[in-house]
Amino acid sequence: MPEPLMQARPKHNLGQSGLSIGPIAYGCWRFAGSDVAAAQNKIETAIACGMNLIDTADIYGIDNPAGFGSSEALLGDVFKAQPALRYDMVLASKGGIEPGVPYNSTKTYLMRACEASLKRLRTDTIDLYQIHRPDMLAPFEEVADALSTLRAQGKIREAGVSNYSPSQFRALQANLDVPLASHQPEFSALELGPMLDGTFDQCQETGALALAWSPLAGGALINGKTDDKDLATRLYAVAGVLDAIAAQNSVTRAAAALAFTMMHPARVIPIVGTQTPARIKEAASAIRVKITRSDWYRVVEASLGRRLP
Repeated sequence: MPEPLMQARPKHNLGQSGLSIGPIAYGCWRFAGSDVAAAQNKIETAIACGMNLIDTADIYGIDNPAGFGSSEALLGDVFKAQPALRYDMVLASKGGIEPGVPYNSTKTYLMRACEASLKRLRTDTIDLYQIHRPDMLAPFEEVADALSTLRAQGKIREAGVSNYSPSQFRALQANLDVPLASHQPEFSALELGPMLDGTFDQCQETGALALAWSPLAGGALINGKTDDKDLATRLYAVAGVLDAIAAQNSVTRAAAALAFTMMHPARVIPIVGTQTPARIKEAASAIRVKITRSDWYRVVEASLGRRLP
């Protein structure tokens, strides 16, 4: 029997801050819309399960009646109700999406966006502030200037990027005096792009945290459903392999799918966004899943729809 990989998953360190992060993070993109007590319960459950990186963004909640900023505002209300929670977590947020534009990474906008996030979150410092999506009209030196200024002012501890290509990451880094602390792409058993385009290679090269959004493929890996006919065949094949891994470990398919992402040597931290405390606990069981090298590659081949050479 091949030896299972990744039986122990140590904590990660965030940039130069020395802050320690658990192997799974909790995301707030669906967080807005609940009352403060329910929101507090979700955050407390996540932290109790070792998900101490809490990831949000100013754009989260825009589809909710409360609109732009409502996810951050709700998290700020949680801090108001239970101030100690702020110190139990590593707080991450993002800026740079301006509704109707759609992207704005000018220094003026990023400074204003970060300050607005701080106000909504009712905190003095954001531990990790990421550029949400690349602004193709913003010079990298201007983006770097904004991040450096925010850091010098103590408004952020570390800076990172989300949805950047490796070349965009490199160009921004060239204008910064401190290393970028994170790279946040979409990654799941159905979306292998970061393994293939150099993103995770760059994380291993630079030490940037590899944060994965949508690690359950927007729920498709849980319910096995998709409206994309081209994706359906791959989804069926991937689900079959994950189900076998789940059965071997007495966990759900969701836990097996999260464990798949965590096995990459970039030490990927998947961000789970469920709004159900029971499912938060279920996701936490991914840390005890053991997957053999051959089974991990079976997932890859099922996702690619072809055998590896």
